[in-house]
Amino acid sequence: MSLFFLSIYLLEWCWSCQFLFLLVRVHPSWFRYRENALRNEPMNTREQTYTAIRKMLATLDDPFTRFLEPEKFKSLRSGAQGALTGVGLSIGYPTQFDGSPAGLVVISAAPGGPANRAGILSGDVILAIDDTSTEMMGIYDAAERLQGPEGSSVELTIRSGPEIKHVALMREKVSLNPVKSRLCQVPGSGRDSRRIGYIKLTSFNQNASGAVKEAIDTLRSNSVNAFVLDLRDNSGGLFPEGIEIAKIWLDKGVIVYICDSRGVRDIYDTDGSNAIAASEPLAVLVNKGTASASEILAGALKDNKRAVLFGEPTYGKGKIQSVFELSDGSGLAVTVARYETPAHTDIDKVGVIPDHPLPTTFPKDEEGFCSCLQDPASTCYMNRVQLFAR
Repeated sequence: MSLFFLSIYLLEWCWSCQFLFLLVRVHPSWFRYRENALRNEPMNTREQTYTAIRKMLATLDDPFTRFLEPEKFKSLRSGAQGALTGVGLSIGYPTQFDGSPAGLVVISAAPGGPANRAGILSGDVILAIDDTSTEMMGIYDAAERLQGPEGSSVELTIRSGPEIKHVALMREKVSLNPVKSRLCQVPGSGRDSRRIGYIKLTSFNQNASGAVKEAIDTLRSNSVNAFVLDLRDNSGGLFPEGIEIAKIWLDKGVIVYICDSRGVRDIYDTDGSNAIAASEPLAVLVNKGTASASEILAGALKDNKRAVLFGEPTYGKGKIQSVFELSDGSGLAVTVARYETPAHTDIDKVGVIPDHPLPTTFPKDEEGFCSCLQDPASTCYMNRVQLFAR
């Protein structure tokens, strides 16, 4: 195929995928720009074609819809499959500090990753990456700058509360094993004793639902009689995995409504045929780093009265993206819909509101969690009855 016809093919392919987005947004300038691009945009080289595609997508004014060159698209897919080379940070929307643009907010730091070990926290603000200000930087440009060859370094300027600090991080292959679990034996006598199965879910990659099932089976073999699902600092991932994990915990009910500008477009629900843990008491832990697919899961468990939620309001990302591969290995990440929880709550920029707060000293690791239930003298102590009470 000649380069010219490849250019036209890529542009037309981009348009056909993006049409899905138009069903949601009904963007009036899109058709005009598509015709203008075909007539007027230079497309004699691959780079010129990429530029034309980016210009088309920019007309939609949606930060989550973007074009990815082949290497960047490959990196995106590797993250969904469970491995990524970088510093282990999930980046959120641009934030505001004292009323002026400040940079990019950290949604979460992957447990055990370079950023996590350096003490970077959810809510910290990245002011610069390698001396390049993030004030006008898009979140995906920032994410690409954070990734790189294993062993290479990147320097971040971080605002953490009132403090500004410079942090040098070495990129490494960040393991995205999505689940950690632990049996917590809470002291008591007879029926008052509890064996609580703690499951920390850190991402929704393609291994997530299988890993959750495996953790439940392992904990069940140790005779647990209640579960805690920790979604704190889980910035989301694959939408289908969020649906499958919800089915594990629900015997029946709506999981999420998919909506467009005309209202409800699709309903994801469950009849209980995939439920393996629908009866034991369940508590879910959330925070401002809980985003996207993890908010779908938290909202489904809360609205179906399957679980009690503890923590703080979640991040508030109520949009759904689909990923499309183009003919040359490049790709598109396209916002195709928004979602509402089973109670028809639109959580975009608002978040899922928990039922109860957590003590500010409540730890985020499995060992610390158990100690907070076992030691009444601990500053983070929670009575096991409190944990499952509505």
